[in-house]
Amino acid sequence: MANVHQYKVKDASGNDIDLSQYRGKVLLVVNTASQCGFTPQYKELEQLHQKYKDKGLVILAFPCNQFGGQEPGSDNEIQQFCELNYGVSFPVMAKLAVNGPDASPLFEHLKDSARGLMKTRAIKWNFTKFLVNKDGDVVKRYAPRTKPASIAQSIEDLL
Repeated sequence: MANVHQYKVKDASGNDIDLSQYRGKVLLVVNTASQCGFTPQYKELEQLHQKYKDKGLVILAFPCNQFGGQEPGSDNEIQQFCELNYGVSFPVMAKLAVNGPDASPLFEHLKDSARGLMKTRAIKWNFTKFLVNKDGDVVKRYAPRTKPASIAQSIEDLL
């Protein structure tokens, strides 16, 4: 069965990133946006990153403009926004689609592995979070309203 480590994504500079480099790490994969009501979650995500990065947590943010046009900027503008406004130091990747015919293969896998409310497959909004164990298996999906700090215990359990 496929796992997250079998996928490649693009970083904000357009370089291929092989997710197999994260074997042995716990991942929190999040679709993000700069102009969303949940955008302040970047601050809590950065706090989780600082607390657990040395223990093996990697947060991967994937900007997405599919929900209300809330991520209109270029990859470079998104990087600047995240650094200047929230001090983000975890990887913010290239903008991508999470739903529809152009959806990223990674997000297709995430949605297949962990369904949302009422077993829905589609991602409903920005800041949906997927927790992935050290083996690359999706453990849990969290709704956009779920505050990153509330995921800390689940992260610790996997570390």
